[in-house]
Amino acid sequence: MIQQPGISKKATAWFKSGTPWIWMNAGAIAIALVAVFGLLLLILFRGMSHFWPANVEAFYYENDSNSLTVIAEIVESEIVPAESLHGIANTGGDAEGNIERYLVKTGNRDILGSDFRWLYDIDLVKREQPEEIMVLERIEWGNFYGYLNSVYEGDTLVASGAEAWQEFSERLRRTIDIRERILHLEQVEIGAINYKLERLRLREKRLQLDDELSDEAAGELAEKREELKLEYDALLKETRVLYQDINRDSIRATVMDGSEVTVPLEKIVKAWQPNKMSIPNKLGFYAYTLWSFVSEDPREANTEGGIFPAIFGTVLMVILMAILVTPFGVIAAVYLREYARQGVLIRIIRIAVNNLAGVPSIVYGVFGLGFFVYFLGGNIDALFYPEAQPAPTFGTPGLMWSSLTLALLTLPVVIVATEEGLSRIPRSLREGSLGLGATKVETLWRVVLPMASPAIMTGLILAVARAAGEVAPLMLVGVVKLAPSLPLDGNFPFLHLDRKFMHLGFHIYDVGFQSPNVEAARPLVYATSFLLVVVIVTLNLTAINLRNRLREKYRALDN
Repeated sequence: MIQQPGISKKATAWFKSGTPWIWMNAGAIAIALVAVFGLLLLILFRGMSHFWPANVEAFYYENDSNSLTVIAEIVESEIVPAESLHGIANTGGDAEGNIERYLVKTGNRDILGSDFRWLYDIDLVKREQPEEIMVLERIEWGNFYGYLNSVYEGDTLVASGAEAWQEFSERLRRTIDIRERILHLEQVEIGAINYKLERLRLREKRLQLDDELSDEAAGELAEKREELKLEYDALLKETRVLYQDINRDSIRATVMDGSEVTVPLEKIVKAWQPNKMSIPNKLGFYAYTLWSFVSEDPREANTEGGIFPAIFGTVLMVILMAILVTPFGVIAAVYLREYARQGVLIRIIRIAVNNLAGVPSIVYGVFGLGFFVYFLGGNIDALFYPEAQPAPTFGTPGLMWSSLTLALLTLPVVIVATEEGLSRIPRSLREGSLGLGATKVETLWRVVLPMASPAIMTGLILAVARAAGEVAPLMLVGVVKLAPSLPLDGNFPFLHLDRKFMHLGFHIYDVGFQSPNVEAARPLVYATSFLLVVVIVTLNLTAINLRNRLREKYRALDN
């Protein structure tokens, strides 16, 4: 064979030009983008489809020995070989070939013991979607599936048959309004009075410790306590009346085994008949359910209800972390770049800062627990809150220590990014400012830092991206499974840095790995994961927008 040297030279020149490496990099980036967007689409579909009001099926089974009716919502289906099912109850022993099986949600956990099961095509007589099937979302025990029979006010029959659904819907709206009023009274108004009473108790104890509790001060505290007690009694009386009203109505419904059960309306969150709903109705219901998921508190070990406290806690913690880490990171970078004499010691410090960025996050959590919570928080309690002892105020995990721990975790990122921004500013600008009579501090404040602000924002963006998704350190310094109250409310001082809070990352871990109802928790894990991504992207886009505006304002840096 005759060798063609021209082709070999062309191939060698092509490789030397770097074109193959450009194409390889472009291909790697394309694969990474496809993987990322594919993962996001998977999470989006698996999570958001959970809120769609799917139709409910009625499965009718019959064989020589018995008959069975199952009312359920199909979650997924698959084809399996029949021989793999031999020995499984209710699948038959003579099945051959491939059969279809369904993972269904039967609800009624208080009656059936579990609300998910597998169904098989064996002995299946027919499947249909009766329009009368009703689905209830309850405060506890999950969903309820059945047929509405009648509506009762106390022991009096109000409606039955075709008129029952309309009457039930109207009375359910009334019950929901009463429930919201009760929650407002208990969580806001009565909660505020309890908070004020506790503050009065601590104030009285503090005066006793300082030996300053005079008769006049004691009388003033007693008078305020009596006023609050009167307000409390009035609100408590109103709450009792509302509880009597909310307990008034109930419904009776038939479940899939043919028995009739009574469901109090106070236990129902919402009700719908999915097989009767049109596509526009389902879209409206979907939007309402999705909004409820974002805006409500969790229930049933976090497998039901919403995730608003987790969203609120995540955003608030990241904002506080950004407020704390930015000044410390900028001051450290300014000292290292502008004031410190460059030498061996500064190089060692820079190496240490870079190494801190690679320390496992759980180490920061242990440090935060030991130093911030036990040492610093314990001393703050001893100095400023002796009246609360032995109950800790700041000597326990809370929002402030979580924000400080993450600020320490992300500090190296801000220092490095700010130093790089300071190094890019031309020396001539500094010399020109000094030549015009400005001091070094004025030059730094009015010329250097404004021009380095885009780099500072870049460091902040990287810090937010890392901090928002951290879970391990937060489990030690403030995050809990369920927080009874938000860190921000209407009680002075409004922002309660000592309170524990919920976090989306920990919520995902708790629901995904600690939930006793795995099948019910799975779609919530996907939905919460997608919302965490949305929160992080929103925070980053806000910071990027601000950085771009600063970059346009100080474009002279690039010229």
